[in-house]
Amino acid sequence: MSLQLGIDLGGTKTEGVILDAAGREQFRKRIPTDQSSYDAVLGGVTKLYAEMLWHADEAPHTLGIGTPGSISARTGLMRNSNTVCLNGRPVASDLRARLGRDLVLENDANCFALAEALHGAGAGHRVVFGVIMGTGCGGGIVIDGRVHRGRQSLGGEWGHVTMDPHGPLCYCGQRGCVETFISGSGVERAHFDATGFRLAAHEIFAAADAGEATC
Repeated sequence: MSLQLGIDLGGTKTEGVILDAAGREQFRKRIPTDQSSYDAVLGGVTKLYAEMLWHADEAPHTLGIGTPGSISARTGLMRNSNTVCLNGRPVASDLRARLGRDLVLENDANCFALAEALHGAGAGHRVVFGVIMGTGCGGGIVIDGRVHRGRQSLGGEWGHVTMDPHGPLCYCGQRGCVETFISGSGVERAHFDATGFRLAAHEIFAAADAGEATC
């Protein structure tokens, strides 16, 4: 039976995991995501995959990669990724060439929603809507155990619905998107606006849990 290798490509971190045929975790590693360039992001994935392959002793395996944004069915290029250097680039085909193998690339919120629908909080429910909050903000819909992608592969996405037309400028070009408020980067911006000090989102959350009033 083949192993299952998965990589979560996020705006802040890239994480890899190896599962055996029974779904038991065999290996996990997290590295920072270098967003300095397109090549740097793909290079991080390539390096992590090589280490995972070594730990798997090059055993037969499948490979899936979750990423912010989605691949356009019309152009085959990435769009709507908060790792903006990926936008407009052939991420899936470039990764297949770099890694020298086939792989499945899917929106990270869709991956999350499907996992919850099949194995988590949504198990047993016909329709599941999963919300993911990380560097950005996304959503996925699962109906009858299958991801609902929609005509433009944007099913469930809500991060760029405008909450406040006079709100913060979003990288997508609009103002006041959901993602500018409900995301790690949005929390960091709100804290800076309130205090003039920059903290990482996880530091803000920890301080809020400890009772710090501004956080």
